[in-house]
Amino acid sequence: MSRIKVAVLRGGPGDEHEVSLNSGKNVIDNLPDKYIPIDVFVAKNKEWYLDGVKITPAKLFKNVDVVYNALHGEYGEDGKVQQILNHFGMKYTGSQALASALGMNKVLSKEIFIKNGLKTPIYKAIRKGDNLKGIDHTIFKTFPIPAIVKPNGSGSSLGVSIVKVLKDILPAIEIALKYSDIIIVEEFIEGKEATCGVVENFRDEPIYPLLPIEIIKPKEFEFFNYEAKYSGKASEICPGNFSENEKKIIQDVSVEAHHILGLRHYSRSDFIVSPKRGVYILEVNTLPGLTKDSLLPKSLQAVGCSLSSFLDHIISLALGQKPITSFDNVD
Repeated sequence: MSRIKVAVLRGGPGDEHEVSLNSGKNVIDNLPDKYIPIDVFVAKNKEWYLDGVKITPAKLFKNVDVVYNALHGEYGEDGKVQQILNHFGMKYTGSQALASALGMNKVLSKEIFIKNGLKTPIYKAIRKGDNLKGIDHTIFKTFPIPAIVKPNGSGSSLGVSIVKVLKDILPAIEIALKYSDIIIVEEFIEGKEATCGVVENFRDEPIYPLLPIEIIKPKEFEFFNYEAKYSGKASEICPGNFSENEKKIIQDVSVEAHHILGLRHYSRSDFIVSPKRGVYILEVNTLPGLTKDSLLPKSLQAVGCSLSSFLDHIISLALGQKPITSFDNVD
């Protein structure tokens, strides 16, 4: 049986360029022997390179069986690269174009969450070009404070701030607008931070929830921002210290969010678990990180899944083959 050629896309133009490079390298390093990895570097100007030489998607795809999309954020996670892959009829991992765009857009995701009865913090959207004069006073008077200010279309908590006093609101808005043309001011809810991944067509379930992870930020950080995530100082407990009811809600909502957004293959949802107010979904990651420090690989390991087995399973789904039904090591 001939080995399957897998083009691994990594890099990209977004602010998560470095994270994507590491995710892609971890994918390449952990592909089972049945696959031949093809390392495709996507530069910040969106040009594609193979072995240091610029290559067009059309030429690349002539010698590729399937694409593993290890891009994060802009271009790779917002439906853009999916449109390119669809144009050439390529099979690829992860959600398709429309679902990717929905998942990346926090405002649209929240509207869908609310429409389907999922509990999410109240929010206000602000767009680049809006008149910002006096908006800080308006938010302070009409919105629950403290609040989170974050970009609408970026990941890894880039450009995110917590505002507690009036003078912090406008600078936080200006920071977030550097990362996205639309930003969200969101109610800050005190509680445990949680995340929960799901995988399709595993253990006889169409969407299988992994064990929720509890995220304990380093003491020197106010919240789980980009620096905290990749400092190596955060504690991630899997399974997290949640009650059985909290665990069930987190898992059920992760499955439901994946379903109602029309996502594919796998995703990871983020939550706040308030002891007084319950479980709130914050957002969904359609292509969660796969670095050595990322959360999804840790939750996979907790259910007996090696990263190699997971990659085999996901690529099988992308190829339309019978998926792996147990996460035994396939190395």
